[in-house]
Amino acid sequence: MATYQVDDEFELVMELSAKDNLFEKKRKLLELKGFDLEGKVIIKSNCSGKFLNSVLEEMIQRARIIHSDEVDLYFGWNDAVHPVEFCSQRNELESLYSIFSLVDKSKDQQIQPKVFQDLRNATLDLIHNIGNSIKEDVKTLATRNLDKEKCLLQWGESNGVKSRLAIAYFEGAGRGAIASEDLEVGDTALQIPVSVIISEDLVHKTSMFPVLEKVEGMSSETMLLLWSMKEKHDIKSKFKIYFDSLPETFNTGLSFGIDAIMALEGTLLLEEIVQAKEHLRSQYDDLIPSLCKNYPHIFPSELYTWDEFLWACELWYSNSMKIMFSDGKLKTCLVPIAGFLNHSISPHIMHYGRVDSTTNSLKFPLVRPCKAGEQCYLTYGNLSSSHLITFYGFLPKGDNRYNVIPLDFDLSEVDNTEDTSHTSNWSTHMVRATWLSNNHGIFHYRLPPPLLEHLREARGLFPQSNVTAQENLEIELEILEDLQSTFDAMMQNLDEMEPLVRENCDWDVKLALDYKALQRRIISSIVNSCYAGRRLVENDLEKFTNSG
Repeated sequence: MATYQVDDEFELVMELSAKDNLFEKKRKLLELKGFDLEGKVIIKSNCSGKFLNSVLEEMIQRARIIHSDEVDLYFGWNDAVHPVEFCSQRNELESLYSIFSLVDKSKDQQIQPKVFQDLRNATLDLIHNIGNSIKEDVKTLATRNLDKEKCLLQWGESNGVKSRLAIAYFEGAGRGAIASEDLEVGDTALQIPVSVIISEDLVHKTSMFPVLEKVEGMSSETMLLLWSMKEKHDIKSKFKIYFDSLPETFNTGLSFGIDAIMALEGTLLLEEIVQAKEHLRSQYDDLIPSLCKNYPHIFPSELYTWDEFLWACELWYSNSMKIMFSDGKLKTCLVPIAGFLNHSISPHIMHYGRVDSTTNSLKFPLVRPCKAGEQCYLTYGNLSSSHLITFYGFLPKGDNRYNVIPLDFDLSEVDNTEDTSHTSNWSTHMVRATWLSNNHGIFHYRLPPPLLEHLREARGLFPQSNVTAQENLEIELEILEDLQSTFDAMMQNLDEMEPLVRENCDWDVKLALDYKALQRRIISSIVNSCYAGRRLVENDLEKFTNSG
């Protein structure tokens, strides 16, 4: 993004990156909405407040598309009629922060007329409005011992870490980071020098590296896993205080017991956990015993048990970050202190994966304000709740828009002799909770437009196809009946949960039951939308019958 000045006009450039994985879809959508494909937005230095608001609205709509991910695009905006409206807090915060940053950078170019200050303030007000709408009722546990966490913060400070955060325990959520002072948009909550980041470079300096580099298929992530299993027990390690601050158990889905696994019968989460555990067990059996046997002085068997391996896997799954270093290399790392930051679907921190070459440190700037004493969140990524439980061990609060159910259709027997050039450009399809959509009218039913379009085209119903309105409705009814049948079957697989005294359940069973209840609620919403849609279509069909 850039800013250019010509006389009393300023040209703001919000360009879609050609490297974007969804470039073609976004470019087509920008064109459909009538936006300049080069990203140009013109603003005059003496424009009225009304014009300024219209410019800001255009910038927001453009930014929403640019910062969309696959889920945003699939469930969001696909026509030229409706504006690009709010779709998620993540997308909105990302969009507004990009505009704020673009306007703020104009100060570096000594371009700061009043209109830019007004634009900046208006954007900041919208960000504050989002922050004010996010209410969190979480109690801190003042009685919990934080000695290890305080030691780590002191260690970090002595090694160049700059922090405006403190550590606290939260009821039902464990450890987290809170703002030690009021933080505003753009403020850096945490700055960590490269020297205290744990990366593959550390492994290269050890006696295990010459052995591991010769193992076929050995990845840097696996090397770090093996390194950390040994390093945590080294009393002379530079990172001893960091390892001491880590929990003895991570309580992720990978540690689910048999009762929790049984409680997940019929869910997407069951398949994800089983596949992950089978992969890890196979990886352990193929690698660890032979290393311990052939190189016992480097890989002592007492440090490389299955339990130690699982602990290290959970550490790296739940705490690692992908970091882009100044040399352009992307590495999987552990970042001490940053690991205290918890995930939220409405995060304060979204941009933290690139080392700042000027300070040779990793910075964590805020995209929305965080008041003193308030928990400061970042985003682990656009992840489903099943993924978050499996690899992080928690179910996020609020509506997670990434709780999607993938669909696999067998349309081989569908008679489709029409021109296929109209076929949906989505190769995979999905559904999610229909309460997230407001469009419940006929031909929409709160269901994703690309899915409905795909099912219509599979039955030969194209926009310009030569069929009567009554035939359209009959096909529409077939689609809804088939969808409802599919999700009725999914609901039946989620057998009714027996009443349990939750206070007597272990942590993993509680988490499994919470997830299963969520999946039942999501599937129930889809079934209800299909049913309501059928009633709408049947009512219209009755009109044809009565008129005939």
